[in-house]
Amino acid sequence: MITVRHVLNQKPRHLHHIHPDATVRDALKTMAEHNIGALVVMDDGHVAGVITERDYARKIVLMGRTSLETPVREIMTRRVIFARPEQSVEESLAVMTARTVRHLPVLDQNTVIGLVSIGDLVKAVIADKQFIIEQLETYIQGDNR
Repeated sequence: MITVRHVLNQKPRHLHHIHPDATVRDALKTMAEHNIGALVVMDDGHVAGVITERDYARKIVLMGRTSLETPVREIMTRRVIFARPEQSVEESLAVMTARTVRHLPVLDQNTVIGLVSIGDLVKAVIADKQFIIEQLETYIQGDNR
């Protein structure tokens, strides 16, 4: 069973985050600089929310607002769903599908230790399945020698 901790260990260790009073433009700039689709919104060391490209598209662009003046706190998702490091990738994918989210902050003993995306989890599942296939092929070829 592949866990969320395993997925986090394959990623760079830096957690990108932003303050709720920062502008949406600042959030977008940070996401673009790091080629990521979401940021954890942190206020005084605590998770206040998550801001995603989807939040921007739906709450700025479609509503005719401006990213230059709007603070992150006005469009962030406040009801954050977390993953646990020991949680399986399959369970995390099920939660993401059921809640229609694409990013999960990972909480370990009340501390955010990372953020996983649906892409990170799918990549881990594919790599695991490929490993199993290769092991089975090796086993089958070994029996035919």
